[in-house]
Amino acid sequence: MSDNQIQVEKQTRTLEGRVTSNKMDKTVTVLVERQVQHWLLGKIIRRSTKLHAQDDLGANEGDLVRIAECRPLSKTKHHRVVEIITRANV
Repeated sequence: MSDNQIQVEKQTRTLEGRVTSNKMDKTVTVLVERQVQHWLLGKIIRRSTKLHAQDDLGANEGDLVRIAECRPLSKTKHHRVVEIITRANV
């Protein structure tokens, strides 16, 4: 890249979710919930997705965390834990 070109940093997608498992080494399972409208009834329904994320911060089960997309780290892991928003009540 030459000096007169400007490098643009890409905005990464961030999600918030609850840690459901931290039994793996440096990996947590995060449950991300979203609300969508039913296509026919129009009723708001809750959908959830479980994602694997790289955990360098030491999140525990029940913690509310913010995760961000990143390059593929393994077959199922494509997110990183950016911050721990709230700790679980232990």
